Amino acid sequence: MNAQEYVQTLQMQSHPEGGYFAETYRSAEMVAGDALPERFGGSRAMSTAIYFLLESHHISALHRIQSDEVWHFYDGGPLDVFVIDPAGELYIIRLGRDLSAGEVFQAVVPAGCWFGSKPAVGTAFSLVGCTVAPGFDFADFELADQEALLAEFPQHAAVIRQLT
Repeated sequence: MNAQEYVQTLQMQSHPEGGYFAETYRSAEMVAGDALPERFGGSRAMSTAIYFLLESHHISALHRIQSDEVWHFYDGGPLDVFVIDPAGELYIIRLGRDLSAGEVFQAVVPAGCWFGSKPAVGTAFSLVGCTVAPGFDFADFELADQEALLAEFPQHAAVIRQLT
C-alpha cells in the first residue's frame, strides 16, 4: 500500500504536530488523578495507542508529553525520531526493519523529553504506532516554541530549526 491508501484504509486524520493519525485504542479503565504524579493534574486512561504516518514532506514537530511513549515500526521506510532529554542530550532513534543497520522495531521516548520525527532521506512514507501510558491527553501535550528551545539548547539549533 502507498501512504494515501493507508490514510484512507486506517481512516486517519491530520495530526496537529504533522502527518496523519488514527487512535486505535483508549483504555476504558482510568487511573485516578490522586494515583498519578502531580504533573498530570487529573485522571487519565490507563493507556492509548495510535497509528501515525508521515510522508517524505512531513515532519512531526518537536513536542513533549507527560508520559512515556513507545514507538512501533509497521511499514514504509525508516523514521528518524530526534529526542532532546531534560539534560540537553540529543539522540536519534531510527525506526525501521533493517536491524543489521541499527534500525529498531520499537523504542521508548521518556516522559518530559522534547521529540520530533521525520522520514529518513529517500523514504516515501513511514507508518508507525505510538502507545502511551498513562494514556495520551492533549492537556499533557506541549508543542515546542522555536525561540524558547533555541535559548535553552543552542547546541541543537539545526535540529530545532528543522523540526519547529
